[in-house]
Amino acid sequence: MPKEFVVIAPKTIAFREYEEPPLKPCEVRIRTIVSGIKHGTELTLYSGQTPFLDKAFDPDLRLFVPRESGGLFPMNLGSWAAGEVIEVGEQVTRFRVGDRVHGGLPHRPTVVAHEDKLFLLPAHIKPETVLFTDPTIFALQAVHDAQIKVGDRVAIIGLGAIGLIAVQLARLNGAERIFAVDLIDDRLQLAKQCGADEILNGRTCDPALEIKKLTNSKGADVAIEISGAYAGLQTAIRCVHVAGLIVAASYFTGSKEPLNLGAEWHHNRPTLRSSMAVWGMPHRNYPMWNLDRITETAIRLLENNRLLTDLMIGKRFAYENAVEAYRFIDQHPEKTVKTLLDYPEP
Repeated sequence: MPKEFVVIAPKTIAFREYEEPPLKPCEVRIRTIVSGIKHGTELTLYSGQTPFLDKAFDPDLRLFVPRESGGLFPMNLGSWAAGEVIEVGEQVTRFRVGDRVHGGLPHRPTVVAHEDKLFLLPAHIKPETVLFTDPTIFALQAVHDAQIKVGDRVAIIGLGAIGLIAVQLARLNGAERIFAVDLIDDRLQLAKQCGADEILNGRTCDPALEIKKLTNSKGADVAIEISGAYAGLQTAIRCVHVAGLIVAASYFTGSKEPLNLGAEWHHNRPTLRSSMAVWGMPHRNYPMWNLDRITETAIRLLENNRLLTDLMIGKRFAYENAVEAYRFIDQHPEKTVKTLLDYPEP
């Protein structure tokens, strides 16, 4: 039987055998070729730094509440994967055996999914490219929430895959000047390749002060925070102009001590806007825009080569070495932007 990996405790992964379930009429069975690991959300789950550790999200109350029973572990991980259709249900009409497809899927050698949850992988697109659908969805939502206008000055704080794609989308959306902020020089250089005008390392300068100096004391019109660090949110608050806009698209973890709401936040009256594409969140331009349209747009951008993605691919691990992959990302986040799992051929 094939094996899947599950997180059985914080930072502890184990492999276990699983049975292939029979297909329902509209389901497709896929042999995975490659899958991408999310360095933000997946790592918070892997490490147990998440409110889901001891609470559950009530979709009616829209609150995290104590779990009535059980806990977070054991749990599967996953993000976006590409593979080949090896079996179809009797009512499937969109795909046939041999088609290459992709979608939001768990990390497993084989996966069963409803045909409506999958997308056809065009022959001219590499499987690795479509793994960036997930970060593009979140980057596109953040740029929409930022309401960037032609001529805007935009700060992007946090240059993981989502941040680097946000740099590119901000330019496509009309940003005149883009400031890219991170703590890792290699990521700053990638941001330069992606179109950032100014790159600022928070370890060697005060990015907010530099942005104010570079804009004749005005500041950014909007700051998009995608680092997941409260210090990054503090920088976003400090770098925008009076009554500017801050869009927080991060899954925040760690200490909130660097967040000081008695300083620039209190005196400059900025607007803080949470950005989230999933979990039942309506788009701010609904009904013209929704998650389906965001997803379709993200896929078209990738299929039409409107976004640079290859430069973000860092380490690749064989699927059977998933333990090493997650340990590597956890211990050396500065050494890879997007980490992939490659699956053996049959």
